[in-house]
Amino acid sequence: MSDVSQAFAELKRGSDEILLEDELLERLKSGKRLKIKAGFDPTAPDLHFGHTVLINKLRQFQQQGHEVIFLIGDFTGMIGDPTGKNVTRKALTKEDVLANAETYKEQVFKILDPAKTTVAFNSTWMDKMGAAGMLKLASRQTVARMMERDDFKKRYANGQAIAIHEFMYPLVQGWDSVALEADVELGGTDQKFNLLMGRELQKSEGQRPQTVLMMPLLEGLDGVQKMSKSLNNYIGITDSPNEMFGKIMSISDVLMWRYYELLSFKPLVEIEGYKVQIAEGKNPRDVKIDLAKELIARFHDEDAAQAAHQEFINRFQKGAMPDEMPEIELVTENGEIAIANLLKDAGLVSSTSDAYRMIKQGAAKIEGEKITDKGLVISRGSVAVYQVGKRKFSRVTIK
Repeated sequence: MSDVSQAFAELKRGSDEILLEDELLERLKSGKRLKIKAGFDPTAPDLHFGHTVLINKLRQFQQQGHEVIFLIGDFTGMIGDPTGKNVTRKALTKEDVLANAETYKEQVFKILDPAKTTVAFNSTWMDKMGAAGMLKLASRQTVARMMERDDFKKRYANGQAIAIHEFMYPLVQGWDSVALEADVELGGTDQKFNLLMGRELQKSEGQRPQTVLMMPLLEGLDGVQKMSKSLNNYIGITDSPNEMFGKIMSISDVLMWRYYELLSFKPLVEIEGYKVQIAEGKNPRDVKIDLAKELIARFHDEDAAQAAHQEFINRFQKGAMPDEMPEIELVTENGEIAIANLLKDAGLVSSTSDAYRMIKQGAAKIEGEKITDKGLVISRGSVAVYQVGKRKFSRVTIK
């Protein structure tokens, strides 16, 4: 396999769609140092593992010698990305956006090489555009074209409001590609409309249209919905080592492979080797431990990864945590459930009063930690191992 073929195979790893594949391959064969763009709106102060799927792909391009542009959407952040939303997003203040942007810069350099990364803010060119420029940009597309977006179409059909400024979001994101003269833009599968807008605007400006590489959305701890802080099914890259370890160990054995593909830096051949070992009898838990240690070392350090592993062993030592246990899904009406009801519905206690008694005795645990608050409420999206006594365990997902 040629060097270009190997580079292309690595860049294609885990991707959902490349538009167009032959364009990307042609650009790689040219030997030109490409401009690779990925935009992030700083709408919250912390990043989670779902965000790092794109950042990991930026790292691959960076390692192949291309120019990586980590674009902070301080301007688009004040519009609010309507993608996947059934309501108009609340606009953030300039101060909120800039404060969040500072933490983003600190966090992404746990993955990217700061010396080889260009950090850009789209307010740099959008602030200069002015009202006349924005009107000219708005004239580039029709309302009918915007209504082709699935989320806009659904909201209109359901009689839900669509604010005029939301139509500007794809146009501004597309104009970012013009301003940066991007060769490649990365984005999630939910961003396809916005990513293709960049191609259209570049064409209209006489630029060669960017290649679009779309990555899948990472499922959260529940293995169903995309990772999200609002669903409380996330692993934050600023989580403590022990918290990170526990969350990774709580994912299903099936979801583990998805995390390996999108989050691990291990070669694919090594991951396939793990699958063979499991088929031959290796405990999937041990493979999951390797994943947890790799990711903790990335966002903390090797010592922290080893310490978190030891803490996990200490909490579940001498076979206290079985290799297999019931997998329970509990559906809530209002998005949360009281701990006593959870323990009862999971079959770990006979009644809520029995649950309160077990909590008082220190016999009820979450991920090996004693439950001390009998009024504890667990939110939708949570996935954790619950234990009562020495022998009753369940991995419970809150829906």
